[in-house]
Amino acid sequence: MIKKAFLFFALGLLGSNMSYSQNNPIIAHRGAWKNNNVPQNSRASLKKAIELKCYGSEFDVHITKDDVLVINHDNDFLGKDIATATFKELRKLKMANGERIPTVEEFIKIAKSKKNAHHTKLIYEIKSSGLGKERTKDNVRKSLELVKKHHVEDLVEFILFDYDAAKEIIALKPDAKVQSLSAVDPEKAKKDKLTGLDFHMSVYDKNQNYISLAKSLGLTTNVWTVNKEEDIKRFLQKEVNYITTDEPERALKLYAETNKK
Repeated sequence: MIKKAFLFFALGLLGSNMSYSQNNPIIAHRGAWKNNNVPQNSRASLKKAIELKCYGSEFDVHITKDDVLVINHDNDFLGKDIATATFKELRKLKMANGERIPTVEEFIKIAKSKKNAHHTKLIYEIKSSGLGKERTKDNVRKSLELVKKHHVEDLVEFILFDYDAAKEIIALKPDAKVQSLSAVDPEKAKKDKLTGLDFHMSVYDKNQNYISLAKSLGLTTNVWTVNKEEDIKRFLQKEVNYITTDEPERALKLYAETNKK
């Protein structure tokens, strides 16, 4: 029975889509874009991450002047400031592959589709608004409303730099999965009822006890943005819960190789 199980796993690795363990810890940073010649934070990059069967696909959420939740990393989209622009104004602009700025609702529909049989998670970063904390909280409230509307609570995990906004999510929805991107002591994160830490690898390198401490407190650990092979291997050995990377294909392969040993 054990030999048959291993054979099935090995055959899966040899498949044309390189299907990996469904319990893999790999999160595609802004989607699987780098090796697929598609824009970051695009519908295409999310679909590629789903095809790879990543644990999750990370993306960045802003709120427009007219309260539409859109996806883009920077505060401006192709030179247009998102916070002070209407959705209609932003939608006139096109990415390199012809896509227009995606909405959160469009990403949710992709994640809910039958093609996401693996249930790749939406790693949902709420961006801090340049218009102030209240506008960031508007983003929080609108985001929670949209997640509830589409019944995708089990697919969404929130990450934020704004710690107050993170606590706002928990206040409004106590069972939400929320991870801090800002370096905060694990014990404080636990006290404030966050579910995990999502730190740059330099934070974990500086605070060598954070991973083990987080585990003892029942918090998850995510590390970003880990692209070099030696760093991916290093954090796999440290047994963090998740690795966020621009190189999901490489990270998935390394994870599979590690599991075979």
